[in-house]
This record gives sequence, C-alpha cells and structure tokens, in this order.
Amino acid sequence: MKFSIKGGNPEKQRSACIVVGVLDSRKLTDAAQAMDEIANGYISGILRGGDMEGKAGSTLVLHNVPGTLCERVLLVGLGKEQDLGDKGYHDAIRATFKALHETGAKDATLFLTEAPVKKRDAGWKVSQIVIIAMESIYRFDHLKSKMEGNKPHLHKVTLGMSSRAELASSEEALQQGLAIADGMKVVKDLGNLAPNICTPTYLAKQAVEIAKAYKLKVTILEQKDMEKLGMGALLAVARGSRQPAKLIALEYWGRTKKEKPIALVGKGVTFDTGGISLKPAAEMDEMKYDMCGAASVLGTITAIARLQLPINVVGIIPTTENMPGGNATRPGDVVTSMSGQTIEILNTDAEGRLILCDALTYAERYEPETVIDIATLTGACVIALGHVASGLLSNDEELAEELLYASGEAADRAWRLPLWDDYQEQLKSNFADIANIGGRAAGTVTAACFLSRFTKRYRWAHLDIAGTAWKSGKEKGATGRPVPLLTQFLIRRTLKKTP
Repeated sequence: MKFSIKGGNPEKQRSACIVVGVLDSRKLTDAAQAMDEIANGYISGILRGGDMEGKAGSTLVLHNVPGTLCERVLLVGLGKEQDLGDKGYHDAIRATFKALHETGAKDATLFLTEAPVKKRDAGWKVSQIVIIAMESIYRFDHLKSKMEGNKPHLHKVTLGMSSRAELASSEEALQQGLAIADGMKVVKDLGNLAPNICTPTYLAKQAVEIAKAYKLKVTILEQKDMEKLGMGALLAVARGSRQPAKLIALEYWGRTKKEKPIALVGKGVTFDTGGISLKPAAEMDEMKYDMCGAASVLGTITAIARLQLPINVVGIIPTTENMPGGNATRPGDVVTSMSGQTIEILNTDAEGRLILCDALTYAERYEPETVIDIATLTGACVIALGHVASGLLSNDEELAEELLYASGEAADRAWRLPLWDDYQEQLKSNFADIANIGGRAAGTVTAACFLSRFTKRYRWAHLDIAGTAWKSGKEKGATGRPVPLLTQFLIRRTLKKTP
C-alpha cells in the first residue's frame, strides 16, 4: 500500500473514495461540510433521513454524490466531539479501512486528520492512520497451501490536509508511521511462524539478513562461546533441547562510537514447554510467542534503521527452546550465571529471567548509557494489567518517566509497577545466592527484582509484554508491540526532548 500527503480541498479531489468524518448528532467535520455544500445538501439530507447518526465506529458509503469528482464518499462516525480520544480515533480508523476493503476502491483520500482528538496533533493522527492501515492488510498466509479470501483492492491512500502549515510535519510523521509499521510486521511474521521453523538458528539468520539489508554489524555466539563466557544460566535453559542456543548481538551505529549506546535486550524463547515444570497442554501452542521480546528488538532496529536515526543502539537477543529432555535442568539445580552469582532453579518454567540475566551481564561490554529488556515474562502481568498495558519496572526514575511518556505518545500503553527492595526478600535461597522464583505473590515484581540483581552498573528498565505481545482466540496472532513504544522512545532521544 502506498501513502502520500496532499494539501487541498476535499470537494476538488478526484478519487475512488473520499473519506470524511461525522460527529455524533450528525455534525459534519469541515471536510464533510465542504463535500455537502458542493452536493447542495445531499449528505446532510441522507443523515437527516436517519441512515447515520455519527456514532463512533459507524460507516456509510455513498455512491455518485452530486457535484463531486469522486466515485464514492465514505462517512465515518467519530462519536461525541468532547469524548474523542485515542481509542475512539483508533476504532474509527479501523472501521474506515474495514469499510474501504469491502468496496472495490483502489485508492482513497482520507480527510480524518482534522478529527478533534484530545491532545493530539495532525502528525500523531497521520502516523496512527498509517500504522492501522498497514495492520488492516496484514495477512499471515505463508504456511498455507492455498490463499484464503480475496486480497484487498485498496493500493493507494492519500491523506488530505486542509492546512498547508501542517504538511511538513505530517510528512515526517508519515515516514515514522511507515517505519514503525515495517518494524511491527517483522515482529508479527516472526511471532506467527511455527516453532519448528522459527528456531534459535532461524532467529540468528533473520538478524544476519537485517544486518545485510541495513549494513549493520552482527555477532552470533554459539554454545562454546557462551560456555567460555560462563553463561551458565542461559545454557541451563537450553539443556533439554536439541536446538542449539544462540546469543545474537546486532549493532546500529547512527552516531560516533564515542557515544554510549542504548542496549535493547529481548527474550528469545522460541518455544516454552515449561521444561521439567511442564505447562498444561491447553493453549501451549501459544508458547511459540515467547520470543516476541526478541522479535521486538529486531523490529525496532529495523524501524530506526529505515529512519536512519542519529543514535547508537545495540540489540542483544538470548535465544533457546525450553524443553523437557533427558538432559534438561531440574527443579533444585543450582547454576552459576555469567555475573558469578549462583541461582537455585526452583521452577524451570521461570526460564526467561535465566536467559535474560546472562544477556544483561553481556550488555556491560558495550558500556551502555541505558539498557531496556523486553520479555513475555510473567502470567502475573496479564492478571495485573490484562492485554491493554505492558508492565514497566525500572531502577531509574528519569528513564521510567521517559518510557511512560513515549508509551503515551505512541499510544502503546505501559504502566509502572514498583521495584522496592522489600520484594527482594521473596527471592532468598537456602542453597544459592538467589532463587529464580519468589512465589505467586507479586510475580511480575519479583521477576523484575531478580533481573535487577544483574543491572547494577547501568540505568535499566524492564518491559513485561506477556499481556500485550499477542492475541488469543479468533484473532490469534502477534501484535507487533512494543515496537511503537520503543521506536518513539528512541526518536525522542534523538530530539533530546524531555517529558
């Protein structure tokens, strides 16, 4: 799908479909009003007839509207003007593309950036339209022998701007939206792949392909390399699998190497059975998504490389399967991490923190300015925050505020949870320096407390994306989150803005 931005009046546009907004109680937006005037009140007459009230997410397609140069006019309900926020706008844009795909329109011109979304400018609306548009045409049919359903006819989308003053900033927002959508597609494709295909070796190959495409540096550590470095925690998780573990380091240098990089560390468990602490069979297939933290690192680096951001970023991905083989790690085993700290493994299904702790120690060699790890880490986070917000924990107040601000800007929500020392008590072990679980209470917090033991030498934040990385049920699939949040965070870093 191709996108462009064009200034001008809606009534003068030649298009297969012009899209304009209608607020609740049949109030027309400025673009809709202009179309109605050229049509001598035809649109307002249709609305008075009761065909549409302007309720949020409603749509109505009108053909051959008198006086217009377009084949169709699509009216999109925006709801009450004073209530129009992020969710309402997203719902309206999703309804827009659903309706467009149900028509035969090959191109469309949208005048929805003028919608009065609370505390949002035109640039934000442009980027959200692009991301949702690309989401609407995403299909994962790589593994099917026959294509299902008809492909959408819509190939070209023009974003109409009545205000010429907003054209320059909107063009930049368009490019950012396209880059974020591209990064999200990387995450979705990797997450949706079958686990017999998306193995640690496959993830490493994808990192190599991204490095080739954008001329980045990539390093792949094999088992022998990790043994030499003393990565006993990561390798303990890999022991039950026939698939060799990998540690991937992908380096993006957008500025001089004298400037310290930001490190993104992504959990890459390509399939998680729970190991000896075996998970229930129901919905275990969804454990192929346990590498979405790793995928989000690859997706974010893809986005910033496409934007050519002037920033240094290193992506570090520890990746393995967690399987119950004859050589698998047992509950009660004690292993030594790369940091030298010993860990009593009380539950082999708390494996993500084991591979992350060695990766967090490995990150020290880059002398990072900031480290952010991203992981589908705890079911407790799903219970606490559902599927709306990712969990955020940090050892640095300013960093936490930056990430929360970026999550708001990107409409990719996160919510901060405490990281108080009081919770560290739950991780005490009689036989090692630390236990890998702290019981059911505050499971998300104690998991982050575990990771914090390995992050003393830098500013660090942890994103638990267990509830936001994928959807279950009829719409099962990877979501691409938190690529928007991370990319927005890095964009803001290049602008050196503070919340």
